[in-house]
Amino acid sequence: MIKQLVQCRIKLILRLKQMLSREDKELMTALMVALCVLILRSIGLLQPIELAALDQLFQLRPNEPPDNRITIVAIDEDSLKQIGYWPIPDGDIANLLQKIQIHQPRAIGLDIYRDLPVKYGYDQLIAAYRSMPNLIGNQLLANSQNGSVSPPPELNNQQVGFNNLLYDSDGKVRRSLLYWHVGEQLYESFALKLALLYLQSEDIIPQKAANNPEYLQLGKAVFTRFKANDGAYVRADAKGYQILSNFPKPGCRNSSIKSCGYHQVSMRDVLENKVPKSLISDRIVLIGTTAPSIQDFVFIPHSSSFIGTAKPIPGIKLQAYFISELISAALEERPLLKVWPQTWEYLWILAWSYVGAVVTWRIRNPTKSIFITLLSCLVMVLCTYLAFLSGWWIPMIPALLAFGSSAIWITFYIAYKQDELKRSKEFLQQVINKIADPIFVKNKQYQWIVLNEAYCQLIGYPNSVLLEKSDYDFFAKHEANVFRQQDQLVFQTQQPQENEEEFTDANGNTHYIATKRSLHKDAAGNFFLVGVIRDMTQRKLMEDELKRTAAELSRSNNELKLKEDHLRYLADHDSLTGLTNRKFFIEQLQESLIWAQNHNLLIGLLFIDLDGFKQINDSLGHDIGDRLLVSIAQRLSNTLRGSDTVSRLGGDEFTIILRTIPNLQIAAKIAEKILESINQPIILGECNIRVSASIGISIYPHHSQDVETLIRQADTAMYRAKHLGKNRYVFA
Repeated sequence: MIKQLVQCRIKLILRLKQMLSREDKELMTALMVALCVLILRSIGLLQPIELAALDQLFQLRPNEPPDNRITIVAIDEDSLKQIGYWPIPDGDIANLLQKIQIHQPRAIGLDIYRDLPVKYGYDQLIAAYRSMPNLIGNQLLANSQNGSVSPPPELNNQQVGFNNLLYDSDGKVRRSLLYWHVGEQLYESFALKLALLYLQSEDIIPQKAANNPEYLQLGKAVFTRFKANDGAYVRADAKGYQILSNFPKPGCRNSSIKSCGYHQVSMRDVLENKVPKSLISDRIVLIGTTAPSIQDFVFIPHSSSFIGTAKPIPGIKLQAYFISELISAALEERPLLKVWPQTWEYLWILAWSYVGAVVTWRIRNPTKSIFITLLSCLVMVLCTYLAFLSGWWIPMIPALLAFGSSAIWITFYIAYKQDELKRSKEFLQQVINKIADPIFVKNKQYQWIVLNEAYCQLIGYPNSVLLEKSDYDFFAKHEANVFRQQDQLVFQTQQPQENEEEFTDANGNTHYIATKRSLHKDAAGNFFLVGVIRDMTQRKLMEDELKRTAAELSRSNNELKLKEDHLRYLADHDSLTGLTNRKFFIEQLQESLIWAQNHNLLIGLLFIDLDGFKQINDSLGHDIGDRLLVSIAQRLSNTLRGSDTVSRLGGDEFTIILRTIPNLQIAAKIAEKILESINQPIILGECNIRVSASIGISIYPHHSQDVETLIRQADTAMYRAKHLGKNRYVFA
């Protein structure tokens, strides 16, 4: 049992080692491919593709409910034509602000630079500024790309926010700048100012996040600060407090395309009092240009499309996106766009690289492999999309690239191995055909791939039938099981093995063979099991014949020995009682005296004669007499020790040899015990018989030191016991 457990454990370890060897190749491929992809990503080569993929995720996002908290007052081409001047005069701006303020908006955002007086109405505009604490103006802070634009005069710092934008390498805006330090001065963005002004009514103020004091928290939303290498970005400009913008996708309020997105009214309609109060009251009202002639347009992820060119959006609409994102996150816990830690991203890319290697390596069927590959890619894209909907931007392009590269690498490797396998088979075929012994070559699937003519003749099938088949296709199951076990042992241990086997050929003839198996590997790492066979059928038949002859001789010897033992038993034993006879008694007595003499011990000899046996024999018959003798013999045997010998000399006379007695009293006690046993009634059929015995005792060396004298003295003592009244014992 223990040996079987040890063998099972060894097989399990070898099997595990083989599996690890295969998985090592897959893992090494995955590691190398993942490392290459990460290097490409680290130098920024994948950044444009990853950003484009992110844009498509924004496009695929389902529409969200319209945001009724924001209304855009658009300075469109019709409004410019009506006013007839750009920049719009201060008086018209003041008039616009006053008409909006009448409807009591929660906040007003003026996304137009008003750092200098423009034509008429400057004093009126200053008065409007001072009368509107809910007004937020804008400014442009100086950076390396452009100069600064001062905020509107007469507006305090709490009513001014910067509207600097962060452009990616492709010219799109995907990040929002909330805070910016210039020297010792901290500035807030135009969108953040308006969002905070709106949230004041909801009792939400900016505070430090509980889990990280460096992060901003509004309501339940924590705004994770953007870092230079977050997501697909590589050494991006991370100045100030930036966040990745999770641009909303407001749906349509009705079937009209014009009703999609944020509410938008023209400046002309506001000045002409054509705008309903509900579109302004308790809302954030943004004022900005949408006229193409002003060219205040930017590209965002929503600008992209599957077909056609990208469409920019006005800058004022971009600010609406920023504001809506901040307010929705604070009030409704709308997900913000976050990225995984780099370690998680590396593991994600490595995992898909490993999946690509495993799928291609283990599924060799082209149709199945293509299907599983496409399904895996679909699963990965779906996971990425679902994660994006939950606010996570995880690497899709690097994972796809790693998956595809691993699959392609493994495909080329398999093709290389198959090409080497073909060459190896051709070479082996040329070599083994020149050898007279039967030879086979198997692959790791235990299929024949190369056979010489001698092997085909041995098992009785042509080469074309056997190739790409296994032992189970041609041999009995118990024979194929033996072959498979030996093949597995060689593949697992990678050590040569030799074993004797038997099989039945195509004609029904049984062959006994000795097969030597060894493992070989070609340049591509393909393993082959090569088996060389010696046909031992004739030798085995001769050995079996010799074994049969030897078995017959052994059986004959055993029979002779049994007969000899039986004859010896008959010569030494009484045929009636089964006790030893006179001849055996004399031999045992002689041996006992020699042994007693060498060890200085006493030997007792008892002569027993039954009293009145002749009368019983004459009156009840010889059959009863014989049965009586058998019963007495059994009682004598049961009374004595194992070392003592009881014999029947003939008739009703018995002798007993008592070995190694310490004194005469022991012999007397045994004699008394014998008399008591014999005196017990004996029931033979319907007869209840009582007999007694007379016993004569002689002791070595007290009475004599030779066999004949001891016997004569014991016999004489026995007759004295009879003369003294029978049923007693007498010493010599």
